Amino acid sequence: MSVFEILELILLPLLIVAMLFLPVYMAINKRKSGRATGRSMRRAMIANLCAFGAVMLCAIALPVGGLVFADAETAQTAAAASSAGLAYLGAALSAGIGCVGCGIAVGHAAPAAIGAIAEEPQSFAKALIFVALGEGIGIYGVLIAVMILGKV
Repeated sequence: MSVFEILELILLPLLIVAMLFLPVYMAINKRKSGRATGRSMRRAMIANLCAFGAVMLCAIALPVGGLVFADAETAQTAAAASSAGLAYLGAALSAGIGCVGCGIAVGHAAPAAIGAIAEEPQSFAKALIFVALGEGIGIYGVLIAVMILGKV
């Protein structure tokens, strides 16, 4: 067993797991010590996102295991399955991120619209437009997902 195989099988997964659990440990440690403020939790969230990005970069740059095929037909079948899988992943990401963005937009716009309507009932149409614009983000994400799935 070569050194690269040892790194690939043992150390790389341990490094990835450590990168994923480090921000969680930081957040739990600050919460237990009573120093959990908005700023420190924001730093922990940024560290978590950076760790996630580092793990994804490692997964792309250092693929674990190699694919070996005996004939070209099997290789083409595997490539088609891989591209279909990436299409499904893209469709899921577009729908999911679009709906999360929709939730954030509506979560901020709807209370403001309710407050505006309570103070001035004539502003109902304007408030409804702002809430509908936020919901449009989710609709566009689902529409792109359907378009991607239509190509598969």
